[in-house]
Amino acid sequence: MELLIAIIIVSVVAAWVTMPLRRGEGALDHGLEDPHLADLEARKQAKYREIRDSELDHAQGKLGDDEFARQDAELRREAIAILKEIDAVTAAKPESAGAAEAGESAGAAEGTLETAGSRPAGAAPDRDEQ
Repeated sequence: MELLIAIIIVSVVAAWVTMPLRRGEGALDHGLEDPHLADLEARKQAKYREIRDSELDHAQGKLGDDEFARQDAELRREAIAILKEIDAVTAAKPESAGAAEAGESAGAAEGTLETAGSRPAGAAPDRDEQ
């Protein structure tokens, strides 16, 4: 009797674990996102890191005011260009589920990038701002 229960439990667990492998090819492709959009999102996050690193270097005195202003303006220009690309890709595919969210976050982030003294979304405040 115990052997029968053990076999049933193992069978149920095996069926549960292999369920994703037994689905059709269409079901697996349905959840994949656009690789171009994923690349743009990765580039956006990398650019935000560069901006935060630049701000940290300036706060620590590693960058002078003139060099920081030049570098900050250039990085923010590049980030805005990436955000506009993301908007263009998501506008071309309005039926995708993440398009509205990506467009909203891109628009909100673009507004923060246009101000020279502001930080990108998620950046930690400076010590003197706390």
